[in-house]
Amino acid sequence: IKVHQFDLVLACTDSDEMNIVMCDFVKKLGGKKTIARVRDVEYSNQMEFLKDKLGIDLIINPDLAAAEAIKKYLLRDMTYYLGEFAQGQVKIVDYNIRTNAAFVQQRIMDLKGFDDLLIIAIDRESEFLIPDGSIVLEPYDTIYLLGAIETVEHFATKYKLNGTQKAVENVMIVGGGNIGMYLASLLAQAKVNVTLIEQNQRRILALSELLDKVLIIAGDGSDINLLEQERLDAMQALVTVTGLDELNLLVAIIAKRQGVSKTIAKISRDNYSKIINDLPIDAAINPIDITSSELIKYVRGDRVQSISLLLNQEGEVSEVIATAAMNFLNKPLSEVKLPKGILIGAIISGNKVSIASGKSVIRENDRLIVFTHSSKIGEFRKLFLKQKGGLFGEVWSR
Repeated sequence: IKVHQFDLVLACTDSDEMNIVMCDFVKKLGGKKTIARVRDVEYSNQMEFLKDKLGIDLIINPDLAAAEAIKKYLLRDMTYYLGEFAQGQVKIVDYNIRTNAAFVQQRIMDLKGFDDLLIIAIDRESEFLIPDGSIVLEPYDTIYLLGAIETVEHFATKYKLNGTQKAVENVMIVGGGNIGMYLASLLAQAKVNVTLIEQNQRRILALSELLDKVLIIAGDGSDINLLEQERLDAMQALVTVTGLDELNLLVAIIAKRQGVSKTIAKISRDNYSKIINDLPIDAAINPIDITSSELIKYVRGDRVQSISLLLNQEGEVSEVIATAAMNFLNKPLSEVKLPKGILIGAIISGNKVSIASGKSVIRENDRLIVFTHSSKIGEFRKLFLKQKGGLFGEVWSR
């Protein structure tokens, strides 16, 4: 195979041990970079050891990454939250306008109070649109908004995206697999009261040894009587992370109708992503998307600081550091011909966040928040990443 000729080897078999050993062999045979998928909780506290002693460049734990994303979501005030960029200075949220008269049948250019906000994309009946100012919003469009954190939070307050504004103190988790276990541990460390429901007796015994200060209940998480018995009405959030997407969605819907402020369901199937906005739940977490974002960030190198995948991976938002090699520096964006499907949403110079406009000028070391349609990823690479140096500079040139 001549493994030394490959830029990257990714080991993602079902065996953690196989993945670890494979990466070790690759490095000993002259391989350049290695990534291993490692899911077992026994290895979760040994990540740095594995990296240092075996030379693994990146270890991906999809379950832990999903749990951390859910925890971050739960402990935010905002109900509809997608991600942060530029070390928390820029935020993206999605908002289903439903029949809100302030938006429906309005052109984007005519919306009031949007001077410091940018609609970077629209989800219309599962079709992903990149809008311009003339597009007219239709009922039940979901708009993706980008702006400085203060501006987005003001929007969230105005349009009541913050739900009841209650702090999350009590959380119920349905499903005691790895994601449920990691999430319960993270929330308990954050002083949140956690009730975890699991029906497999052997798994319950394992959880009781792994978790401290977590109430573990043996039972069927889809049993409404059990949920009510365990005080579902006292919970500020419910998270469903069983191995069945349908069960996760069903229980999340039940909890929402019972008055739970935040309901989150784990999904694995791509086809469910297209109906999430039509369901009465607050969020759906797909571990595949979270892991993909981390992998893409690593592969693209140091110039890309973070990645957020949107709507079943049909679009992505990237944070990129401007370098001298980019040929559109020091000129107004109105003179830069970006392909349709690529949009520079914000420019961060030091601590100043500016929504990009035709008058904006990008300078070296500015941070750029760039939205890209999935069909334009190749052109994004040429514009922002086709430079000498870096892990895969020569790959993007092929």
